[in-house]
Amino acid sequence: MNHAIARSLFAGLLYFALVFGVGFVLGTIRVLALVPMIGERTAELFEFPVMLLVSFVGARCVVQRLAIPSTIFTRLTMGAFALILLLAAEFGFVLWLRGISLAEYFETRDPLTATIYYLTLIIFAALPLIIMTVGTRESS
Repeated sequence: MNHAIARSLFAGLLYFALVFGVGFVLGTIRVLALVPMIGERTAELFEFPVMLLVSFVGARCVVQRLAIPSTIFTRLTMGAFALILLLAAEFGFVLWLRGISLAEYFETRDPLTATIYYLTLIIFAALPLIIMTVGTRESS
């Protein structure tokens, strides 16, 4: 396997692990503490910007720490692999923990928060590339 691809996949694994770990903790806090006080929709709406910030910081730290090459392919590989792992964890482990099927998951999603969640997934996958673009502009 190409060294750059292997590094991108490892970076994607670390990026996923950081964001999923923080998201798991925040999700637990949201469900146990915030939802009873302010409701599901509002609690999720509060969580989205925090998770975007966590994703940005996580992507930036992993890219810098591992010196992931500044090419579109390697950065998109990192983001895509992290997204695949995140979806596998979400639709496997999290649904199993909640005791619901995939069909029940989609049937019970609030349309507004579901749409925002799907957009944050796209941003999550693109952040390693977005960080590259931002970094390139800052250094010129």
